[in-house]
Amino acid sequence: LTGLLNRKTFDTRLNDFFLESTLGNNSDVLRENELRNLDADAGHWIGIIDIDLFKNINDNYGHIFGDEVLLLFAGMLKKEFRNTDLLFRFGGEEFVVFMLNITEQEAFKKFDHFRADLERCIFPQIKTLTASIGMTKIDTRFHSTKLLEQADQALYYAKEHGRNKVCNYQELIKSGK
Repeated sequence: LTGLLNRKTFDTRLNDFFLESTLGNNSDVLRENELRNLDADAGHWIGIIDIDLFKNINDNYGHIFGDEVLLLFAGMLKKEFRNTDLLFRFGGEEFVVFMLNITEQEAFKKFDHFRADLERCIFPQIKTLTASIGMTKIDTRFHSTKLLEQADQALYYAKEHGRNKVCNYQELIKSGK
């Protein structure tokens, strides 16, 4: 529907990433995916983006209109994020961004810029749309399920504390939240 990669592809790509990380820089797959030459201050990040109150759109305007919103949302994702970032529709109104070789500050800034642009965008009939975002740094010592759990916990913190915000899992842990 959205032209983005799907959940199954996400699982495959993330597993490939973990395999590449253990193989080191000599991997053909690593070269193919441009994961080498990681900047000293950079890392890799996963962000889960959830459209706030999307159920209300489907309930009030119907699923066809909801699908149109998803298409417009996906288009914004494609415009906002870098060509090297991997964009996935994870399911329903939930999307995942896999950002490679980027600093924490740059990753947060990218996610927050997307969030702010979305908030300013005028959608047909519904007018405004917001999203909550949870992000976490990829640590190859953890299984991909653990990383998704971390990003999801940051996402739920954002939703429980007013929606329409970006929360970084590592920062939430550091601050005791």
